[in-house]
Amino acid sequence: MPVPLAPHVTLGGDEQSHLESIVRAHSTPQALGFRCRLILRTAARTTRRIFRWPRTSTVTAIPWAGGAVALWRRASVACKMRHAQVGRGAFPPSARLDVLAMATRKPARDHCSATRWSLDDLVAALAQGRTWTMSRSRIWRLLDDADLKPHRSVYWLNSHAPDCEGKAHDMCALYLNALRFFAPNRVVMCSAEKTGRQMLQRQYPTQPMAPGQPEKREHEYLRHGVRAVIASFVVATGHVVWHLGQTRTSEDCATHLAHVVQQRPAMQRDDWGVDHLNTHGSLAVCRLVVQWCNVPLVAKDLRRGVQRRAFLSDPTHKHVFHFTPKHGSWLNQVAWWLSVLGRRLLKRGDFDAAHDFVTRLSDYLEVYNTHHAHPYRWTYTGQPLVRATPFSSTRRQQRHGRAWCSARPKRFAQAFYPPRPYKRAAA
Repeated sequence: MPVPLAPHVTLGGDEQSHLESIVRAHSTPQALGFRCRLILRTAARTTRRIFRWPRTSTVTAIPWAGGAVALWRRASVACKMRHAQVGRGAFPPSARLDVLAMATRKPARDHCSATRWSLDDLVAALAQGRTWTMSRSRIWRLLDDADLKPHRSVYWLNSHAPDCEGKAHDMCALYLNALRFFAPNRVVMCSAEKTGRQMLQRQYPTQPMAPGQPEKREHEYLRHGVRAVIASFVVATGHVVWHLGQTRTSEDCATHLAHVVQQRPAMQRDDWGVDHLNTHGSLAVCRLVVQWCNVPLVAKDLRRGVQRRAFLSDPTHKHVFHFTPKHGSWLNQVAWWLSVLGRRLLKRGDFDAAHDFVTRLSDYLEVYNTHHAHPYRWTYTGQPLVRATPFSSTRRQQRHGRAWCSARPKRFAQAFYPPRPYKRAAA
């Protein structure tokens, strides 16, 4: 029986390009792509050539070739509907803005009981009251392009004290002028504590490192108690005066300050930088300052902590205390040195007994004062960091010469911060 030829089909330029784009798209379903390719071959060749196409028989080709125009319209409509629902980039800007706005809000505002968004929760919340739906992968791509990570959270500690900026300026002015103050017999010192230092002894010996393997320390240990280290750091020279005890009460703090004054030569004025700990503004410290400065002590005026701190901060005294703002202990330079002490001696320490800990700590501090003491280079002036350092002058910008912070910038960074050279070319 002779095989009938299919009627000739003519496609316009827009229709043919649209069909070819559907065939090339990776998100097109296999059935829809097969039909579009069949329509293209029907318009380009005869039916007999279509029969030689793999997986195409006469029963399939003849009905499809006879109604190619109608089938094209159905395929076009189906493709448009699919691209309007799940196609990459096919959602209108309003839909993408809804996703980003919902991801940046609290889940409780959208009737979600979770405390943070997940992709499944976003899909369920977006499906309520909307005619369109969005898949998990599409939502993930939108969040990734906008550099939004609802699953991540970091702790943030900021000082909300009303006098934070003024105290920061005061501390920074002391640090920047410490060397100039040191010449006319005025010394700037910082004091702080490192409490609860455990004297640990590893129950089994530590295995030394080998090529390709780090040092291996056993998990089990023996505990020989704790000690509290109170240290004072001389800003101009970098020398440290320390006190080691079992507690860190107000009496221990006053004893340490008296020990520092005995160790240091007589000065016309001493400026002490301390944090907001209650022992630094205790009545015992006030009595010590009264003894040093020969000023009258009025007990009823020193009942509250605010009154005692105001008394210790009196600039007319020989010993003036400068308190860092609340949550502003990072302005205390001795905290840097205590961090170095923890990394160099305490973190991997293996102490047989309490006296071994005291001996090794004293030896380390003696060697530090003799060979390694140095002042820290302080460049912060007390201004807020966002306003003080322009974005184009940071170290990362000087290294890369770009306006984004990662090696592979996101799309929003490329759009809003195009690459620019750090230094302008000479005219």
